[in-house]
Parts: sequence; structure tokens; C-alpha cells
Amino acid sequence: MKELYIIRHAQKENNDNYEYDYDVPLTKRGIEAAKNLGTLLKRKKVLPDLIVSSPAIRARQSAEVIAKEIDYNKGVMYNEVIYQAYLNELVESISYTYDNINSLMIVGHNPSLTALAITFTNFKTELQMATAIKIEFDCDSWTQIDRNNSRFVELYEL
Repeated sequence: MKELYIIRHAQKENNDNYEYDYDVPLTKRGIEAAKNLGTLLKRKKVLPDLIVSSPAIRARQSAEVIAKEIDYNKGVMYNEVIYQAYLNELVESISYTYDNINSLMIVGHNPSLTALAITFTNFKTELQMATAIKIEFDCDSWTQIDRNNSRFVELYEL
């Protein structure tokens, strides 16, 4: 069994204030929302084997705040593919996860994260900021994940 947690970053600052989209940080409200999401995940006993985030500032901040709240102490990994990824690139990146990792948390951006949720489940709404979903896959390897062995488990929202 494999578990995938998909998390969209929290509220970000206005892009107009930054030269590059990559550098846009969270707002104070966004930091608080990430903290609250982390608290909710901890209450639900969510503790993944691995957290992988987009390296964009707002996703990094969200991942680090959530990791702290859930007492994840292994260090967040960063993967450039998650930033502005096409769906097929995101799925391929997940499939490269080592099979000793049974629970994977991805922190990133729309529209690719919503597309990922829709691809594997009947999830039909846009993934909102500071929101997470859990999908389970009835398989032993990340290379085997697909819609036919997936199950939407839970939506975590504030």
C-alpha cells in the first residue's frame, strides 16, 4: 500500500511585487494557514516517510512549516519538476520514489496538483491553497500507481 498526500502551498504575496514568480513568498496569513494545516494533519496522525516540495519560495515555506508542525524531522527534499510541472512529468517524478517509501507528501502548485488528484481519483474541484488530499494506492511500488488501484481517502481543509 502506498499513500500520497498532495498539498497546495498556502496564500502567497502578490506576484507584482517580485521580479520572478519563483521568489514569491507566503503572506503572514499564508504562514498561519500552513501552520494550521500542519496542526490538522498532526491531529489526523499524518507523518509521511518523505516530504518533497517545489523549490519555489512559497512551496518551500509551506512544506517547512507543515513539516515542523507534524514533527517531521528528516528534512524536506526539493524537486524542480514540481514547480510548473506538466502532469506527466509529475507522475513520472512520483514513480521514481524508492519503494521503501510508503507514504509520500508532495507540496506544490496548481494546476498540476489538481490535475494529479483528478487523474488518480474522482476528485472534481480545484485544490485550494493550504489544502491537502490523501490518496491510497493498492500496490507495492510507486511505478505501479494508476487510477485503477487508487482510492481517494480524505480532504484536509481549514
